[in-house]
Amino acid sequence: MLSYEQARKYYDRFGEKQDHQFYENSPIEKLIEFGDFDKANSIFELGIGTGRFAKNLLDNHLSDICKYVGIDISSTMVDLSKNRLEKYTDRVKIVQSDGIPQINEENESFDRFVSTYVFDLLNNDDITALLSEAYRILKDGGYLCVVSLGQGITITSRIVEKVWSLIFKVKSSLVGGCRPLALQNYIEKTKWKIIYKNVIVSFGVPSEIIVCKKL
Repeated sequence: MLSYEQARKYYDRFGEKQDHQFYENSPIEKLIEFGDFDKANSIFELGIGTGRFAKNLLDNHLSDICKYVGIDISSTMVDLSKNRLEKYTDRVKIVQSDGIPQINEENESFDRFVSTYVFDLLNNDDITALLSEAYRILKDGGYLCVVSLGQGITITSRIVEKVWSLIFKVKSSLVGGCRPLALQNYIEKTKWKIIYKNVIVSFGVPSEIIVCKKL
């Protein structure tokens, strides 16, 4: 795994290239379809990146009163997202994170916790900790909406998964510190009701989409 500092440096360099991750579009569209974002008044995004996902939601799916908070470990990503979301500064807050899996927001203060292609960067302890934080800051009945690299379900995607996993083991920085993940295994059934789960293969890359309701 990349350390917090290694991840920060990598994504500081990566910058706007994040917008060209060609395999992300279809899974994110499906996340939006099942996330009921039009009913949300407050959203927290872990790993806001360039702000592209946030802008899509703000432009097309959220009410005019919905507040949006996003964090990212990369100062470059924070700057890019602030620029992209400039017209929404009255209801958007973007903060740089130190990477520690603790969220500085009040209990039960958000309707949606969203994260796209971040959990596959994290070690097992951090995944567990951040899912606990998501549960803490979500209101009762709030939605956890996440996408990560997933496990293959077709011949091509299984090959991609195995090759990706091998590269990750040899030198994780070559794949941005990301690796295929079975995120569903981290979802506690006593805390979450799964509304939608699926693996979508786009250009051979498997992505796992999970939308859960806080119990």
